Amino acid sequence: MSIQKTKYIWMNGKFLLWDEAKIHVLTHALHYGSGVFEGIRCYNTVKGPAIFRLQDHIKRLFNSAKKCLIEIPYSENKICEAIIELIKLNKLKECYIRPIVFRGYGEMGLNPQNNPVEVAVITWGWGAYLGDESLKKGVKTMISSYRRIPSNVLPSHIKATACYLNSILAKLEALHHGYDEAIMLNQKGFVAEGPGENIFLVKNGVIYTPPAYSDILLGITRDSILKIAENLEYEVKEVDVTVEMLYNADEAFFTGTATEVVPICEVDGRKIGDGKPGPITLKLQKEYLDIVKGKKTEYEAWLTYI
Repeated sequence: MSIQKTKYIWMNGKFLLWDEAKIHVLTHALHYGSGVFEGIRCYNTVKGPAIFRLQDHIKRLFNSAKKCLIEIPYSENKICEAIIELIKLNKLKECYIRPIVFRGYGEMGLNPQNNPVEVAVITWGWGAYLGDESLKKGVKTMISSYRRIPSNVLPSHIKATACYLNSILAKLEALHHGYDEAIMLNQKGFVAEGPGENIFLVKNGVIYTPPAYSDILLGITRDSILKIAENLEYEVKEVDVTVEMLYNADEAFFTGTATEVVPICEVDGRKIGDGKPGPITLKLQKEYLDIVKGKKTEYEAWLTYI
């Protein structure tokens, strides 16, 4: 999906015109992947635009930077303020928000300590990541030949730019074979996640999802769904998920900020359940979308109104 250009970008403490926000071709992160980022959404609600779990996303951004030994030259509050002001300046009611922190132009090589740390925030209109139809009809997936990077190789729990080549290869492989998305296993052969999504399955009314130690991203949407499911009194188990469990599931779905909640209808040519979005998936999807749209007052603490 192409990027919808907006007027302003916040970069290194200043609001710049879209086309003025540029970096040098010798930027360290461009060569070595020395950066971290976030994906956040702002939704139009009855009370106006609201950012979903803004503080949690920014805390994760700072945690990601810390894990990568990158010191962000701004406070969490400053980044939050920049995001809110940028949305106002761009006059957006709904948008995707991309804060990114990376090592900039300075010295070349694998010791980046003398390179400046650059910080930018970009906002633009972005629809459903896997397509609008994915929310209604679900997606067809395949088990990728690319295994999820283990945490003792790269910090898989965080959003580091370097980790996403792994995801890109899995995504391209799935598309090449005619599928909508990939499902990645960890080094032990258990189900980990999608290239840009966490994964859940349902069997006999019980919801299962891979645990944190399965080399997964600790997704904000995943965390939200766990809390929503608990409040709806579903039984939820964080356990090692085998491929056989996935094949035999009654339902399965992806979660993610860009993805939202998307049913998985097929894995490796095998229908999940009857091959249609299941009732628990649809219930959680509706609840989540109602929450982000400000229709559930009990979850208003998750919303930052503009």
